[in-house]
Amino acid sequence: MTIQSLSPQAAFEFIQAQKIRAFIDVRSSMEFLFVGHPLSSVNIPWIDEPNWDVNPNFCADIEQHVQYRYPEIDPKTVPVILICRSGVRSLDAGAVLVEAGFKQIYNVLEGFEGELDDDHHRCSIGGWRFHQLPWVQC
Repeated sequence: MTIQSLSPQAAFEFIQAQKIRAFIDVRSSMEFLFVGHPLSSVNIPWIDEPNWDVNPNFCADIEQHVQYRYPEIDPKTVPVILICRSGVRSLDAGAVLVEAGFKQIYNVLEGFEGELDDDHHRCSIGGWRFHQLPWVQC
């Protein structure tokens, strides 16, 4: 099984089309709240503060979330769409999910904020926000 990559626009279309799916933002809880996050995403951090350690319960947390939403379906068969800041952490998190037996893992290329531009700013050359896809912020 491999991780499939989706552009932000393709991910948005996929999420809209799939009635059964999990859209997981793997960034830290502070990034999720204060930077903003895609509408309808759920925060399950892959790496979180205060020590920036990998979440040892990440796969179990994903499985529990999916099982809660779709109790009649094997959670490892539900499409899981992952997003982070730039598409790197979500790719690492996706690899662990594939290793744990999840069958449909998707990584959002460019992430929520995209790569840094020449002035070290994000959201100016790519990402969910750059493409003006629905998002919220606290």
